Amino acid sequence: MSNSWLFILQVATLTLVLGLIYRPLGDYMARVYTGRKNLALERGFYRLVGVNASSEQTWSVYLRSVLAFSAIGVLLVYLVQRIQEILPYSLGLPPVEQSLAWNTAISFVTNTNWQSYSPELTMGYTVQLVGLAVQNFVSAAVGIAVAIALIRGLAARRSRTIGNFWVDLTRGVVRILLPLSLVAAVVLIIGGVIQNFSGFQHVATLTGGAQSIPGGPVASQEAIKLLGTNGGGFFNVNSAHPFENPNAWTNLFEIVLMLAIPFSLARTFGRMVNDHRQGYAILSVMGIIWIVSASLLTLLESLGNGTASQLAGGAMEGKETRFGIVGSTIFGSTSTLTSTGAVNSMHDSFTSLGGGLAMVNMMLGEVAPGGVGAGIYGILIMAIIAVFVAGLMVGRTPEYLGKKIGAREIKLASLYILTTPTIVLAGTALSFAIPAVRESVVGTSMANSGLHGYSEVLYAFTSAGNNNGSAFAGITANTPWFNTALGVAMLLGRFLPIVFVLALAGSFAAQDKIPTTAGTLPTHRPQFIGLLIGTVVIVSALTYLPVLALGPLAEGLK
Repeated sequence: MSNSWLFILQVATLTLVLGLIYRPLGDYMARVYTGRKNLALERGFYRLVGVNASSEQTWSVYLRSVLAFSAIGVLLVYLVQRIQEILPYSLGLPPVEQSLAWNTAISFVTNTNWQSYSPELTMGYTVQLVGLAVQNFVSAAVGIAVAIALIRGLAARRSRTIGNFWVDLTRGVVRILLPLSLVAAVVLIIGGVIQNFSGFQHVATLTGGAQSIPGGPVASQEAIKLLGTNGGGFFNVNSAHPFENPNAWTNLFEIVLMLAIPFSLARTFGRMVNDHRQGYAILSVMGIIWIVSASLLTLLESLGNGTASQLAGGAMEGKETRFGIVGSTIFGSTSTLTSTGAVNSMHDSFTSLGGGLAMVNMMLGEVAPGGVGAGIYGILIMAIIAVFVAGLMVGRTPEYLGKKIGAREIKLASLYILTTPTIVLAGTALSFAIPAVRESVVGTSMANSGLHGYSEVLYAFTSAGNNNGSAFAGITANTPWFNTALGVAMLLGRFLPIVFVLALAGSFAAQDKIPTTAGTLPTHRPQFIGLLIGTVVIVSALTYLPVLALGPLAEGLK
């Protein structure tokens, strides 16, 4: 079967499955965050940590709770790595080196899951489960909580509060992520993903040699890594490993896991603002960008770039034959558009333009549909910018969902969209501008010289700043510079946007609703969908085109 028909078949299957999931999951999540009753398990947790579940928080208190919880998470993940040697199921592995432990702790707390190490050779089962897997749940729940707070702000009328972070966090883990992950893990085990505590198995190879094959509780971690759009693999090659992703149908199932919650949050948004048309408009923007990206990446990799690739029928280097080009490109587009960062093929081996498109997916802000929570609040920020632009064009005061977009709101939205590009461009520039750092980057980290080596560094900071976690695997990132600089990029890329989002939530919550008039811009019609897509693309293009021209574009046109 040709790649075109394979692509159509797989996309149609994904669309059907996600269409069946969209409404029930979206409505369920809306009920989770609007309901008043607490489960017995939740009430017990609130008593344990001293939280009054019935009290609500202002945006500043909500923000302090997010930051305090995340700071504690960084310290705990760092600690378990440093004391790994004395923990059970350490598999005889030593403590993780300080700078790497710091980078990894930040990586998993920020939902980035950037890995500058080989997991199966660096961390035992206790660190993987107690440190990393726990953060896969709670960092995803933090993202959803922040998104729900912004939606509450848009839906509220003259309110000083936007919810209770501890309640939102707990409900996200207990009622959404845990049960969905349990079901997903069982399905993955049925598909052949391993789940054990057997340690290393020593086997004889077909050539007569010896090899140590690691086991581990993989299915349970694989499920939440994808559902929570985390992305950190149990094994070094991530979802290209047959123990994580055994065959073609598990590959398709894993793509569904990455997309299920982010797409369904558009339905949650529509229900919470009491206008499902708004949810469908946001869903349309997400879906159009996703299908265009997946189509372009599949086309670029199918055409190949060079005589050998074209004779082979496509660029297959770095891709698993059990997935083929289509299974690899749909997975790659999804992981870079959702901030998951999981890979089932090596993006460094993509064609130059294909690898550049994976970067562009992240540079768009990962809003199609984006990470759990981060995608929906990212696209809502873009909607605010789009409404403001439209207001300037027709000379009207811009408003969105009955809320005025004044100087304060547009400043916060502007700071949001400027934060990540600043981090990405500054980190890339400093890697080459500081002589001592450049010597380490060029001499140690870059596997390739010239344009592709530059692209490896640009991809690393794009991934870290956007909290994605994927990489051009040719780069060696376990160095003092990259462990430190990428750690800072992940921290700022996660929490500075959250500051602006929650401040916006508080600003909108304090406003009253403005009645709809004949001059109100409809934000559920095709015109606005087109405007919003244009805003997403133009903002990114104007920001990143020069730096892309120095790397993947120049390499592709060479």
